[in-house]
Amino acid sequence: MSQRKIIHIDCDCFYAAIEMRDDPRLAGKPLAVGGSADRRGVIATCNYEARAFGVRSAMSSHHALKLCPDLTIVKPRMDAYKEASREIHNIFREYTELIEPLSLDEAYLDVSDSPKFSGSATRIADDIRRRVSQRLHITVSAGVAPNKFLAKIASDWRKPNGLFVITPAQVQDFVACLPVTKLHGVGKVTADKLGRLGIVDCKDLREWDRLALVREFGSFGERLYGLARGIDERVVHNDSRRQSVSVENTYDSDLPDLASCLEKLPELLESLGGRMARIDDSYRPGKPFVKVKFHDFTQTTLEQAGAGRDLESYRQLLSQAFARGAKPVRLLGIGVRLHDLRGAHVQLELFTPE
Repeated sequence: MSQRKIIHIDCDCFYAAIEMRDDPRLAGKPLAVGGSADRRGVIATCNYEARAFGVRSAMSSHHALKLCPDLTIVKPRMDAYKEASREIHNIFREYTELIEPLSLDEAYLDVSDSPKFSGSATRIADDIRRRVSQRLHITVSAGVAPNKFLAKIASDWRKPNGLFVITPAQVQDFVACLPVTKLHGVGKVTADKLGRLGIVDCKDLREWDRLALVREFGSFGERLYGLARGIDERVVHNDSRRQSVSVENTYDSDLPDLASCLEKLPELLESLGGRMARIDDSYRPGKPFVKVKFHDFTQTTLEQAGAGRDLESYRQLLSQAFARGAKPVRLLGIGVRLHDLRGAHVQLELFTPE
């Protein structure tokens, strides 16, 4: 099998970049795109000046203003962002048809068979960055690597407005020094467990054989074994469609009762709102659902057609799901099923009008 050439393109603070481009008065000031603080709004994205104060996407607008009192929050203009995304994808298609969008501002490209620049993925990525800058007056960062896992890490390596390349010959040395927190699928709980086992980077992880990792982490241990060696066989799907959007959290200490579970809902709902804001208009949100995993690893999922996606609706769903086990909880998740509207003429409103 020939070596794959994967590019991961990630726009730099995309929504905020479009706002600064269209209104130069906003440039150089802390800026966020999101909902109003007095209406329990959520930050969709922010520029780097705001990030310096600790402002992040999926954070409540109220909390963001506490961190940065001079923060300007503007309402999202989804039509402008979608139009910019379409222009960027038109540029992509001049190099390859193997494009896997992850959101409006992020995508994988497989340029393994592209004839452009004599097949040089590095030169293709650099040219894409140049053309996006010239045509749209915003910047994108790019990562080039032999697989999706490494390409995504590479695109973040020199943000903003950066290009980072990991050649096949560099993979093993690069991955050996990589903190396990950078591995796809390793969240806080898994990272903490790895740390307790003395595993800080991939060099440490390579000292564990496949069977030992499976014993400790179940089926994810198999994935860890491969990632520690820079292995990722996932292909770039140019027809990948979402079934749902969700967030979940595994807690260090079990949540003892329903009341303690309900306390965690607002934070989960904020995170879900941030993820929903990045879904394009070829989807319509459908049934809300909750997932509960109890301390004994039994779990249940409950969804309800026609229910709202507000805090009270999720409270009711969670209460019903908890009643199925009525025992301490180690993981909570909430989400929304999605209807695929590709080809249909339906407009998806991602933000509630204010």
